[in-house]
Amino acid sequence: MKRLTLAVLLFASLPVFAADGAKAPATEKYDIDASHSGVTFGWNHFGFSNPTARFDKIEGSLQLDKADLSKSSVSVTLPLDGLDTGVAKLDEHLKSPDFLDAAKYPTITFKSTKVEKAGDNGLKITGDLTVHGVTKAVTLNAKVNKIGLFEMGPYKAQAAGFDAETVIKRSDFGVGKYAPAVSDDIPVRITLDAKQAQAK
Repeated sequence: MKRLTLAVLLFASLPVFAADGAKAPATEKYDIDASHSGVTFGWNHFGFSNPTARFDKIEGSLQLDKADLSKSSVSVTLPLDGLDTGVAKLDEHLKSPDFLDAAKYPTITFKSTKVEKAGDNGLKITGDLTVHGVTKAVTLNAKVNKIGLFEMGPYKAQAAGFDAETVIKRSDFGVGKYAPAVSDDIPVRITLDAKQAQAK
């Protein structure tokens, strides 16, 4: 009976020791700061010009492991109502069923599946990109701009900034109208600023 009682007491005390000795999670959540982030893309138009467009809205977050960035992850959503070419009629056309069909597929999303180190300041971020209802694996070539404390007047927050680029083939996502006269390969450039939700 004494042995049973001792065993019960030891078992009951284990969660206390686990809680006291538990390590803080390795990753920390950083929310994307849309006002200081951006996604742009471009295309060649019948060989004559190389227009660009951007997404004025960007949402998402990072799970950042500052000690080992390869253990980090990122999730981004681009609402298509934020697509901006600077030409209203072109915006409407790109959002129409001819291209992105924003009424049926209102967002573009990217969720990382693997992060690899690439040199001293680089990362290769592989993930699932969903455009026009089609999901394909893509790899971003990224550069770490800065990770540390952001201060501006009384505001302070832990921040992380990255640049990245890739090239996607739009026909892979069912958005191939007018290719190849309008280029099928679309270069994409990203600059990302993310901050911890709670200022420190």
